Amino acid sequence: MIKYNGVNHLALVTGDMDKTIRFWRDLLGMRLVAGLGRPGYRHYFLEISGTDLIAFFEWEGVEPIEEVDHGTPRQGGLVFDHVSFGVESFSMLWELKDKLTAAGFWASEIIDHGFIHSLYSFDPNGIPIEFSHQVEGVDIRSRPRMGDRSPSPAALEGAEPRPEVWPRVKKATPPEERRVYPGAGSELFQGLKKEDQG
Repeated sequence: MIKYNGVNHLALVTGDMDKTIRFWRDLLGMRLVAGLGRPGYRHYFLEISGTDLIAFFEWEGVEPIEEVDHGTPRQGGLVFDHVSFGVESFSMLWELKDKLTAAGFWASEIIDHGFIHSLYSFDPNGIPIEFSHQVEGVDIRSRPRMGDRSPSPAALEGAEPRPEVWPRVKKATPPEERRVYPGAGSELFQGLKKEDQG
């Protein structure tokens, strides 16, 4: 079974990279670790943690989205509600609340969700963000819970993955046929090393 080690990166969009960097790097404290670009295009990466990044494309003509309360039902084409970042201590939620407020950004009260305490806000692009701290002694990863009174049929099947619902791989790609092709960013590191291709 595949073992994941986090969100490598979440790619979002901005029309103003400088304003975005000022917020994510300078206000929230995430390091700017890579930047790609050419006229009319930028793609920058900021470090959330040792395994997780957030990235922004800058495209001309992109405008901030309307701020809509986190978790508010909407209709139509939609794929995203908000992103939540874990913080290491409860006091960090208050530190973030104070920083956001001092910088003129709206920041919610600290909300108790039973397993996490959360702070909500928006970045300069209108992207809804949450900061969460795990409640001591409560870990839904080790003890999954379902509180939905009318769970979806797939949810009734339990927490564990059920790979048998999908077709099995009949022929895996042999190692000698595995190729990695250069893409945006490879120029930062002079291409891929031979041992990284297999």
